[in-house]
Amino acid sequence: MVLTGAALTAVAVGAAVLAALALVVALLNRRRQRALLERFRVLWGDGTADVTTVLAGQSRRLAAEADRITELEGLVAALGDKVAQTLQHVAVVRYDAFGDMGGRMSFSAAVLDDRGDGMVLSSIHARGESRTYAKAVVGGRSEVTLTPEEQQALAAARGTD
Repeated sequence: MVLTGAALTAVAVGAAVLAALALVVALLNRRRQRALLERFRVLWGDGTADVTTVLAGQSRRLAAEADRITELEGLVAALGDKVAQTLQHVAVVRYDAFGDMGGRMSFSAAVLDDRGDGMVLSSIHARGESRTYAKAVVGGRSEVTLTPEEQQALAAARGTD
């Protein structure tokens, strides 16, 4: 079979198109290969460390951070205990202790920690004198009898008024 000039031209054009298509596919594959090589380089490092060395280093760092977090949790718990013991719940009740005095100069103040431990301070003002009393509070209760004003201050400090 002998090909004529038109047939030869068609075959040549087809071969050229096929060659161009093969070149495009080769260039795309080369681009993918470079991307894969870059990922491989990132994973394996610059040749001084392989992935197992990198992962072992990360594992050591994570273990050190876990130890540090455990230590910090202990410190936070200790601080929480100390904060619970601070006197932070305060309430003041002002009143007239005597009928002949005005201005509500007498007062009872309750000062408690989170456990309900603390004190109730009362200051009674009269015309010629002033007296101050302190009564211990443990667990929200006092062994000494509290006046109604002191009970009111204690309830307000505990948030149960």
